[in-house]
Amino acid sequence: MARRWRKRKGRLSEPRHISRSQGEMIWRAFRRHRLGNVGTTVVLLLIASAVFAGFISPYDYAQQFRKAPFAPPSVLHFRTEKGFTLRPFVYPVVRSYDPETYAPVYKEDTTKPYFIRFFVRGSSYRMLGLFETNVHLFGARAEDGSKTEVFLFGTDGFGRDLFTRTMIGGRVSMAVGPLVILFAFPFAIVLGGLSGYYGGGIDTLLQRVGEVFMAIPALPILLAMGAALAGMGLSATQVFLGIIIALALISWAGYARVIRGQVLAIRQMDFVAAAKAAGSSDLRIILRHITPNVTSYLVVAATLTIPGMMLTEAALSFLGYGIREPMTSWGQLLNAATNISGIEEHPWLLIPGIFIVVGVLAFNFMGDALRDAVDPFSIV
Repeated sequence: MARRWRKRKGRLSEPRHISRSQGEMIWRAFRRHRLGNVGTTVVLLLIASAVFAGFISPYDYAQQFRKAPFAPPSVLHFRTEKGFTLRPFVYPVVRSYDPETYAPVYKEDTTKPYFIRFFVRGSSYRMLGLFETNVHLFGARAEDGSKTEVFLFGTDGFGRDLFTRTMIGGRVSMAVGPLVILFAFPFAIVLGGLSGYYGGGIDTLLQRVGEVFMAIPALPILLAMGAALAGMGLSATQVFLGIIIALALISWAGYARVIRGQVLAIRQMDFVAAAKAAGSSDLRIILRHITPNVTSYLVVAATLTIPGMMLTEAALSFLGYGIREPMTSWGQLLNAATNISGIEEHPWLLIPGIFIVVGVLAFNFMGDALRDAVDPFSIV
C-alpha cells in the first residue's frame, strides 16, 4: 500500500492510498535494479541472435572455405583512395607463405573494395523453422557485382566462418538451461511437494531417494555418459538429448529439497488450515494455495540454474564429451582452442568464450534482480 500526497490550492491534501498487486510491486522493484536491467537486455539480445541466427549469419554454419583456413577476422575500412566514406567495406584476403618459416600468411588485396550490403542472397535456411529463404543480414559486394567473403570473427581450421558458427552455437548453449529445467523441475515440484505436504514415511522415503541422486559425483558421471553416448553411434541430436537428461537427473534432487522446506512452512499457515476446514481436497490445496507461494522461488531458481547448466555444457563440450559435430555450441567451438600455440597464432578462436562469459553474467544479473524483487522484505 503506497501513499501519495496531492497538492491542492497551495497546500497538501490528505494522502491518497494506492493499491498495487504483487506483480506490479515485483515489476517496480525489478526495474530499479540497474544490473538486472542490463542483464535482461543482454539475455534478450542473445536469445534474439540465437532465434534469428540463420538470418544474421552470412553463410551456412557447415560451409567450408578451403582456401581460407584460420583466416583472421575481416577488417572494416572506411577510407578509400578517394577519401573517407560512410559505407564500410572490406578487402579480400589472399593466403601466401612466409619464405623463412613457411607459415601461412594472409594479406589484403587492395585492388578493389567490397562494400558491406544488407539483405543479400546467400545459402538457404529455414526461418524460425517455418519457411525456407536465402536472405541474409549482410554480405560484401563490389560495385561491379562481384562478391567476397566477410569473416567478422575469422575462420577455424576447416575454413568455416566463426561468426556464423558462434551464432548457430548460441542456439544449443542457450537451450541447455531451459531444457534441463523442463525435465528437472516437474520431478522436483511433484516429489518435493509430496514430501513436504504429507511428511512421515513418504517424506523419509523421498528424501532418501533424493540423497542418493545428490551423492552422485556430477562431473565423472557426465563424462562417462557423454563418452558412452558418443560410442553408441547415436546422432548428434540424440547425444544432445542424452546430455540434457543426464543434467536433469543429477540436479532435480537439490530443488526438490528446497521445495520440500517451503511446503513444510506453508502447510502450517492459517490459510491452508482454513482450506482444510472448508473441506478442500489435498490436490486443490496443493494447486490453489501452496503452489502459487512456491512459484516465486521456481522463477528465481530457473534464472539462476541456466548459467550453471551453460557452464556445465561448455565444460563437457570443451573436453570433447558434450556436443559433437555436426552440431555446435560455444563450448564445442572452444574445443579448437585447446592448443596453446594455436591460441597464440589464432587468438580469435577464443571469441566463443567471450559469449559464454557474457551470457553467464547476464543471467546471473537477471537472476539476482529477480530474487531481490520477489523478496517480500525488499518490495516497496
